[in-house]
Amino acid sequence: MLDILLHFAAILLLFLLLPLIVGQTEHKVMAHMQSRLGPMYAGGFHGWAQLIADGVKFAQKEDIIPAGADRRVFMIAPGVALVPYLVVLIVIPLDDGFVGVDLDVGLFFALAVMGVGVLGSIMAGWASANKFSVLGGMRSAAQLMSYELPLVLAASSVAMAAGTLSIPGIVEAWQWWWLPWQAIGAVVFFVAGLAELRRPPFDMPIAESEIIMGPMTEYTGMRFALFMLAEYVGIVVLSLLTTVLFLGGWQGPLLPGWLWTLIKVGALSFIVIWLRVSYPRLREDQLQRLAWVGLVPLALVQLALTGVVKVLSL
Repeated sequence: MLDILLHFAAILLLFLLLPLIVGQTEHKVMAHMQSRLGPMYAGGFHGWAQLIADGVKFAQKEDIIPAGADRRVFMIAPGVALVPYLVVLIVIPLDDGFVGVDLDVGLFFALAVMGVGVLGSIMAGWASANKFSVLGGMRSAAQLMSYELPLVLAASSVAMAAGTLSIPGIVEAWQWWWLPWQAIGAVVFFVAGLAELRRPPFDMPIAESEIIMGPMTEYTGMRFALFMLAEYVGIVVLSLLTTVLFLGGWQGPLLPGWLWTLIKVGALSFIVIWLRVSYPRLREDQLQRLAWVGLVPLALVQLALTGVVKVLSL
């Protein structure tokens, strides 16, 4: 029991720290790529205290709840957006044997719980009594329904290849030649995951120029900060799942396994930030077309390819 508690404590501490590192990195990467001066000043050298300044700013802001809002749903929506991503971290291994719980159906557990996180945005949009928030919540729901299918299909392909739904089992079955074999599934999974997180260029539910901040329009202070934290935790979860499913997780030469996992997660998190800086927001019709005309057929092709290779290898 003590060993399990220590594992939980270490995992929780690590995965609460990683989103903060990703958030700080995003400030700096965007500052360099877009020549933003603001994030480079707080605290002196290279703006090292920018994240601390943001935290103090959120803590000082007044907590406002609109008069016409559904107060109970409005208050719990940020928690619903954040907690599922923290729960998912329990089943994702950082190293061989370093995992909170090794479930036999860990992959489908992770995907199911990730889908719950989107409900936080839908609840926030409905409860805010604001037409912009409601529109953002509806867009979140449409995006979830569209991109959940290619996400699950791509994950099913690698589970079929490994012959197990246990995430540590998938990493142990992984071979280097899976990189080209499962490449289509990896791209589909990563892109669909970005869309579920509503990260640019898939941020139509927020779209500041159209609907202010979508479901978060009426939120202030620490409740707004929880939505921001949920986004960064989501980036870490998506990068971790992509790493353990398609990039071999802790497998790699010379370095310790946990360090390989963190290196891969860091590289994927950088790509997430890079895409935000580089690509404009998709229109709603473009976003839906990408899911149904692009990603779903590609995921089915990957499933068929996996099935053929598995049959031929018997």
